[in-house]
Amino acid sequence: MSSTINMKLEVVVIPVADVDRAKTFYAGLGWRLDADFASGDDYRVIQFTPPGSGCSIIFGKNVTAAAPGSARGLYLIVSDIETARDDLLMRGVKVSEVFHAADGVFAGTDEPYLFGGHRENGPDSERRSYRSFASFSDPDGNGWLFQEITARLPGRLDTDTTFTSSTELAAALRRAEAAHGEHEKRTGQPDANWPDWYAEYMVREQSGQQLPS
Repeated sequence: MSSTINMKLEVVVIPVADVDRAKTFYAGLGWRLDADFASGDDYRVIQFTPPGSGCSIIFGKNVTAAAPGSARGLYLIVSDIETARDDLLMRGVKVSEVFHAADGVFAGTDEPYLFGGHRENGPDSERRSYRSFASFSDPDGNGWLFQEITARLPGRLDTDTTFTSSTELAAALRRAEAAHGEHEKRTGQPDANWPDWYAEYMVREQSGQQLPS
């Protein structure tokens, strides 16, 4: 029986025309600068990592033969799409309004996003996980998408529960609080063990397991 070999996607190459302009843009997003290496005048590579991400981007001179701006559908997963969008606006980055799919079809024409060929303004009406988006581009036109995910589909995570910011943790606590309130209504009595219930809810939500009732 063969064993599964772990393979971790850690780097995505972004094609850019002006290396220093791209460096200024991604630094302005608040991303971590990991490297800026050059070898003579013919080679330079820069690496940035988004906050909380296990995957980084690299770009530079003679790093890729792809046309500058040809990268599309680069997903940034966030737990609160309005907060993520507001952060970009405060940094002076042009970003679309929050949108969702009008038709629910798994196709896209204006941007390569998964849910729908036509955008409708505002977040998903039921605020379903995976269904709300916002888009922006770097100076070369490489296209990025925020996608709001608050609960993973079953089997999507096999790692420990993690939260990348106090904002993300607070949002998870608020969802657990609301769900726990419904739990107490169903049982008809206060739950003195609420910390354990919160913890179980938050772990199951993030790992895509069935939520406690």
